Amino acid sequence: LPADVPLAVVEEILLNLPAHQVVRVCRLVCHEWKELVDSAAHWRERCRREGFQPCEASRPPDDWRLFYFLTKNRHNLLKNPRAEGKLQGWKIVQNGGDCWVAEGNRKSFPDETVTKCFVTSYGLCLKQQLIDLKKEGYSDAFMDRLQPHIKITDWYAPRFDCGCQYEISVELLDRRKKPFCTFQPEKVFFEQWNDEPWCQMTHVFKDYGPGIRFIRFTHGGVDTQFWAGWYGIRVTNSSVEICPAEER
Repeated sequence: LPADVPLAVVEEILLNLPAHQVVRVCRLVCHEWKELVDSAAHWRERCRREGFQPCEASRPPDDWRLFYFLTKNRHNLLKNPRAEGKLQGWKIVQNGGDCWVAEGNRKSFPDETVTKCFVTSYGLCLKQQLIDLKKEGYSDAFMDRLQPHIKITDWYAPRFDCGCQYEISVELLDRRKKPFCTFQPEKVFFEQWNDEPWCQMTHVFKDYGPGIRFIRFTHGGVDTQFWAGWYGIRVTNSSVEICPAEER
């Protein structure tokens, strides 16, 4: 660009280039461009243009660039969370009774795009996924230095005519795959004759310290009346996300 191009024009050009290119290439051009790219105003404007806003406007992010990249790259790290690929992507840990199956929802889900679920039987059924954070694009240095929030979400529901049990365990693991931090709430029990409510389980890991390399997500359950078939807990729409701390 000519040397006399106003910085406001340069800023507009930078805002229309891909963010990774701006950081890796444009930032190195000269001192003025570096200041533009490093400014909170640049990343705040990127967030505004792309609709990335913190949940509470009164609590702006401490680091707008980090907030931008975490929000833009945010995605569910679990594969096949809605049973659309049957049991593909899941490691079956326990397959009791008549085993895990995938079927359509008996009762409509709050999100109408979720139409299927995983169903447990009369023996304990547990399934699991191991998430490799580096393979998902989150480097060791990134996880250790920034320790972004890790948000867990799971949905579960009983059948109206049979009692059942739901359980979940999510572990943050070190490089040797040893548990570093664990979320394992008490098991949830449903009595027979209920209105089949869809319930949500959520948890956010934060301030967990350096060393996290894997996440192990395990959930499932069983019917409590030992009925042949698939009368146990139903689970679907599970998620594990790396997300901005400002969401809270």
